[in-house]
This record gives sequence, structure tokens and C-alpha cells, in this order.
Amino acid sequence: MKVTHAQVLAWRLRQQSLTPRTTAPVERLVGQLAGVQAQVASAAELALATRQKDPRRGVVQEALAARSLVRTWAMRGTLHLLPADGAAAYLALLGAARTWEKPSWQRAFGVGPQQMVALGEAVDEILDGKVLTRRELIDAVLARPGLGGLGEQLASGWGTVLKPLAWTGRLIQGPPQGQNVTFTAPRSWVPGWPGVPDPDEAAPAVISAYLAAHGPATPATFDAWLLRGATRNAVLRGWFASLGNRLAPVEIEAEGGSTDGGAGGGTAYVRSADVAELARIKPSQEVRLLAGFDQYVLGPGTADTRLIAAARRTAVSRSGGWISPVVVHEGRVAGVWEFTEETVDVTLFAEHGAVPAAGLEAEAAHLARCTGRERRLVVRVG
Repeated sequence: MKVTHAQVLAWRLRQQSLTPRTTAPVERLVGQLAGVQAQVASAAELALATRQKDPRRGVVQEALAARSLVRTWAMRGTLHLLPADGAAAYLALLGAARTWEKPSWQRAFGVGPQQMVALGEAVDEILDGKVLTRRELIDAVLARPGLGGLGEQLASGWGTVLKPLAWTGRLIQGPPQGQNVTFTAPRSWVPGWPGVPDPDEAAPAVISAYLAAHGPATPATFDAWLLRGATRNAVLRGWFASLGNRLAPVEIEAEGGSTDGGAGGGTAYVRSADVAELARIKPSQEVRLLAGFDQYVLGPGTADTRLIAAARRTAVSRSGGWISPVVVHEGRVAGVWEFTEETVDVTLFAEHGAVPAAGLEAEAAHLARCTGRERRLVVRVG
């Protein structure tokens, strides 16, 4: 099947409940988006609120407290919200690369293979049925034989040594205690926790969820989203092959009438069940103001020049891993924006062309409903 890239963008907008917005509960919306990056909690909350017809503040915290959502290190080693009943499948694929077993990882972070095994076993015991602050967890680990020298690694704000423990199902974040992050064991926190499955068993569910939100896409693009390309090619090919006729190849028409498979190169895939609707969808004319770190941008990645012009990538993907809030028009990133105390401050990219003023005003009004605060819209072209 052949589709235009304008159709692909319109399809993703619809699949991600951006056009139209949704009344679905937040747990379902997180699953629909194949997870929501939550390194910045307020950005995750706004990313979900902007997709809801009638946003209500506090729903993410309510879902975390109800244990229908979990917050843990997931895709690309960043904190994500995941649906509690599907989180184990994502963790299985992240852990499949076994990055912490590589000598280069062990040299970089100063943790040997035997220490990692002992650390996992210790955390299994320490967190069983408990919720501990990071400091409490670290102190308990350091008291174990052979682990007393890991204080610096465990205290790192990036949590690098803790991420493998998340991916192997040993810890997730618990409810905060004031300003303190807490950790707990998913098996004693998540109702019906199934344990982390075999990656080959988990792959069809995760790939299907990703393609439902971000397809058509190539295996390489999927792996860039998952773990920045760390999965072995043979394993990745096997995962996609395991879906068989549940996937369909797609040719995406590029500018000038040529076709390609997507920013990741090679054949792009979509769920077979979605082929007919994708072929029928019309290009979008809608305007949306999306939160920082939004899945619409992170799913295909900021290197996708059909979504973000190459010359504007640094305006969106900034230093320190910061992903700017973006203006989306006709499915493409048409600018960036930010909150000030009194304004929604929009900078449009001149080369994109005109963005309807009425659409920007409507989006500023929706942001006010999301945040409970009215702000004046300021628009400039840069």
C-alpha cells in the first residue's frame, strides 16, 4: 500500500487522541500512547490533559495511587508512565539488550557483573512488601556484604545502576513522600503482577502498541524509540517477523513523488487491521499546542525531518535532553512555545507558512482549561 506522509501525520494525530480529543480515562490514554515520558512530571500531566476534551487536574496522581498506572524507568532509560497491566511487556524488551552485562557499561559505571547480580538479589529482598525512599534503599543496600562501595553509583540522579533493576521487574517508583522519591517492588505493589515475560513473548504486544500510535514505522525507528538502537538486529528482525500477517508493509510517498519507508530507512510497517482506515484518512488542517516531551514527537524521534525540519531540530531537541513544547499544524512541527507568568509565548517557524490564528487562540484556551490558569497568547515568527 502507498500513502502520503500527510496521511501518516493525520493518522498519528487521530490515533493519539489529538484530533479529535478523547474522553477516555487516563490509564487507557497512556496505553494508547505506548507510554508517556514522565522525567518531568508536569510535562507528562500536560501531555495527557491536552488530549482530553474535559481535562481535570490530579488524574495522574489518582491513577498512580490506585495502582492502575506505574512510573518507572522505561524507554531510552527515561522515566515513563506505563499502564500497570501492560508494563511488564515493555520492561521485558528493554531488558533484552542486557546492556549492564557489557564490559563497557561496567567500566563506565564502576559496577562489576557479580555486584550487579548481588544488587538485584538484595533489592528483591529489601523492597518486598515495602516502600522506601532512595536514601532508605541505598542505606539498606550498602549494609549488604560486597555492596558497601556502591553508594556513589546508587545516589546518582540519573539512576543508571537502578535502571536494570527496573527492567528486570525488581523496582518501580512508589508514592512520593514529600519531595522524596520512593521505590517499591512491582510484585507487591501492582495487583496481579505477572512478572517480566520472555522478550519474544512480549514483543508482539509492544510493537503493536507502538505501531498503533506511531506507525507506519520501520524496525529501526521502533528500536530508536525503545532503547536508542541497542537491540541486536537479528533480535529486532525476529520480533517483527513474529507478528506475521498482523503487520502490513507501507510505502510512504515523499515530497516530489518518490517513496520511502520512513526516517529509519527500510520498509515501514503498520498493523494490518489499520490499513484500510489509514488509506482513507484525509490530511489534517488542525493546530495543536503540545507539551514538552510529547509522545507525538518522541515516537518517531526528533531526527525525522518530515516531522521537524532539520534546521529546526535544535529548537525542539535542546541541550540537556530537553524537548520543547511544540506547535503542530497539518501534522508537522510549525513552531515552539512556552509558558511565562502571564502569556503563552509562541514562536512560529517562518518557513512553515501561515498558521491559523483562530487555531492558536483555541489551543491557548484549551491550555487554560488544562492548567486552571488563563494566559494571554503572544505570537511571533522567527
